[in-house]
Amino acid sequence: MKRAIEFFKSIFVGGILVILPSAIFLFVLNWIFGLVRKVINPFTTFLMTKSPLQGVVADVLVIILLIMACFVVGVTVRTRLGKWFYSLLESRILLKFPGYSLIKETVYQFLGKKKSSFSSVALAQIFENDTLVSAFITDEHADGSYTVFVPTAPNPTSGNIYHLHRNYVHPVDVSVEDTMRSIISCGAGSSRLIAKYKEGSQSNAPADADKPHR
Repeated sequence: MKRAIEFFKSIFVGGILVILPSAIFLFVLNWIFGLVRKVINPFTTFLMTKSPLQGVVADVLVIILLIMACFVVGVTVRTRLGKWFYSLLESRILLKFPGYSLIKETVYQFLGKKKSSFSSVALAQIFENDTLVSAFITDEHADGSYTVFVPTAPNPTSGNIYHLHRNYVHPVDVSVEDTMRSIISCGAGSSRLIAKYKEGSQSNAPADADKPHR
């Protein structure tokens, strides 16, 4: 009887492991599509009143038009006049909004289109104990200490700034882009970060650390 219960339990859990990720994925897609529909709703309503298009067809058409608009804007900002106008708009208006610069840099990093202003990635002991947090080194000072930015997950555009002694900051050979993706994914993919940290710790260990003491 016990074996039968365990058998059916394992089958049930196996089904959940298949269905639940798919359901969550579909839920997220539906949520994103709902957000997009809210944004494009004024355009969709306009199309539905001015043409025979209805419902999803109008939504799809508006999304296609938005994609085309992205291409048009991309081509425009490559021209001298378009680049000048965008720079003017950004410097006079957009950069005055709090958080715009960080959001822009995060998007650029996620798409791999720009080198980060973060000098490198590190694991930091912000509590001066064994707890490690993912961080970006933003400055190194004359006394050897560091200033690091510790982003929050899954929103890397917010976080905290810490000024730490160099003993509590451990640079790791991992790209800013990979670390940013890990933060957006709530830590998924951090294994490479930890592995690089352990490699660095072993290489920096004294050569006779493992030798028995006499």
